[in-house]
Amino acid sequence: MKKLFILLVLVLCFTTVSFINYERETITVVIDAGHGGHDFGANHENVLEKDLVNSVSQKIKLLNQNENVKIHFTRINDEYIDLEKRVTIINDLKPDLVLSLHINKNNNSASSGFEAYVSDESIAYKKSNELAEKLVSFFEKNLPLNNRGVKKAPFMIMKKSKVPAITIEIGFISNENDRSYITDENGQAQIAQTILNFINELKS
Repeated sequence: MKKLFILLVLVLCFTTVSFINYERETITVVIDAGHGGHDFGANHENVLEKDLVNSVSQKIKLLNQNENVKIHFTRINDEYIDLEKRVTIINDLKPDLVLSLHINKNNNSASSGFEAYVSDESIAYKKSNELAEKLVSFFEKNLPLNNRGVKKAPFMIMKKSKVPAITIEIGFISNENDRSYITDENGQAQIAQTILNFINELKS
């Protein structure tokens, strides 16, 4: 009887520890697909930034099979949501991280690659910068695009969010090679999966 009691205690302890670990492993992320509605963002002929980032955003949603990764979206349709409302959504949710998805454009069509932005005016600047460096490292290892590094900018989403926030510019719509990749379904799926791999890595 004594041995049975000890066994039950051990099982209870193991179950409790497992539950605690499960709770600690859960991570909440907000994916902010830039622009939307009448705000097209960058464009090249009939290719629109708002559509590209929303497509990547939806692929992130579909590919996420980890119940410990909770992903919220500032928009899920082609709708215009102003920056103040996006910031309110973010700060009400209090996520572990915000990723704002965008596509770059430059008059110089030779400009290419991805780059991340953080705001040094944010209360979470230090953590944002640390995570941004990790994110571009993930992109560099997994995507066939040039790494343009991490930069600073006073973008409102990053500046006003009370949690770590990163804007990631996923290639240049004005560059033929970048555009070919970011408009391709397989390319978008690869981008989405890389972002998910990065998020999952944050739990460890």
